[in-house]
Amino acid sequence: MSEMYAVTSTELGELPADWPVQRFDSLFAVQQGKQVSKTNRIGENQRPFLRTKNVFWGKLDLSDLDEMHFTDAEEKRLTLHPGDLLVCEGGDIGRTAIWNDALPRCYYQNHLHRARLRDKGCADSQFALYWLWYGFEIGSVYFGRGNVTTIPNLSQSKLCELPLPVPPLSEQRKIAGVLGVVQRAMEQQARLLALTAELKKTLLHKLFTEGLRGEPQKPTEIGPVPESWEVVPLGSLATKISKGSSPRWQGFEYVSEGVLFVRSQNVGAGRMDFSDRVFLSPKFNEQEKRSILKNEDILINLVGASIGRVALGTPEIEGANCNQAVGFVRMDCRRSFKDFLVAFLLSPAGQQQMFFQKKDIARANLSLLDLKTFKVPVPPTAEVEEIAEVFLQIEAKLAIHQHKHATLTALFRTLLHQLMTAQIRVHDLDLKGLLAQAGAERDSKS
Repeated sequence: MSEMYAVTSTELGELPADWPVQRFDSLFAVQQGKQVSKTNRIGENQRPFLRTKNVFWGKLDLSDLDEMHFTDAEEKRLTLHPGDLLVCEGGDIGRTAIWNDALPRCYYQNHLHRARLRDKGCADSQFALYWLWYGFEIGSVYFGRGNVTTIPNLSQSKLCELPLPVPPLSEQRKIAGVLGVVQRAMEQQARLLALTAELKKTLLHKLFTEGLRGEPQKPTEIGPVPESWEVVPLGSLATKISKGSSPRWQGFEYVSEGVLFVRSQNVGAGRMDFSDRVFLSPKFNEQEKRSILKNEDILINLVGASIGRVALGTPEIEGANCNQAVGFVRMDCRRSFKDFLVAFLLSPAGQQQMFFQKKDIARANLSLLDLKTFKVPVPPTAEVEEIAEVFLQIEAKLAIHQHKHATLTALFRTLLHQLMTAQIRVHDLDLKGLLAQAGAERDSKS
């Protein structure tokens, strides 16, 4: 905290002297919604209502709303006003969003608290939202404040007694405004990511059913493909198909440096991800030579929730090893054909094969035999190269949006922490410079 500002000790730590700490219910009137039950659903006055699944940090998702009967008295009591906070009692306790009157005659269930400002001249709802976001999600200020039962929950009484800092109203609004700009930039990147991912799915479907030459199609085991394309088992194209093993079964533990060990979380949908990497002793490679990886091996997740994610190995995996959840396909062919095959395996036709072949035993899995028998298309060489280039271009676009979103998310979390603890004051902040550094200034204005 800057030394030019006077500070004082509070139950929330050291804060500026002009930031008094007050109970939540001194600023907000708190009320819970209507209980969901079979009896309460009966009636002709069916109205939509919000559940905890509709409330996310800083935003509401109104795409899937339930309905139940509300009497005239309940409609009057549970009417939402613009600026009301909706705070989750259970699940991700404390998760909060603001109601902006997006839907008429929409109400809320009893697992949500509605918090309404008592005096708009004393506090700002958006600032309070960001403070709760910081308090519950970032700073762990409220750790242990919920009721501990079989399911943790934030009761009305517990919410009412939460302490909040109350900066001068003008400063609250400026802090909320700054964080809002970054949040909107994050959301813009999230929308672009979703649109690009949907474009990728649509484009891959079109490429692998119609090709690029406008040829007539023929029916095959993987659906319609252009007449000049062949469909063959993946095993007929590979020089090796294998997978790794568990180091712990062999008595190995992770070490600070050594042989890179590839796990399922490192295999993304189209790209390798080494944001979380671990290493093993080189002795593991001496013992597990069959699963030593090479650059440009095609890696495929075989087990669990990420089953079917596929990526082309990068130079980093040369000499690395992998665990039993990761299969790999090695081929002696041009790089463009490997990119083409990754694109196909990620296409709707490729993913459908993986979905139908996975086994539902202890958990979903694909076997090496499944990989060998996967049916894959083989177009003429020139078309392979063109399709691979289209795939790489859309992957590059996705990577840009993912990087921007990650950068903005990190910036938001840093600003949330620093502004709410007054490590920096909003008057001293160069938001334009920070957004420019994140490469998102133009996006935040769109």
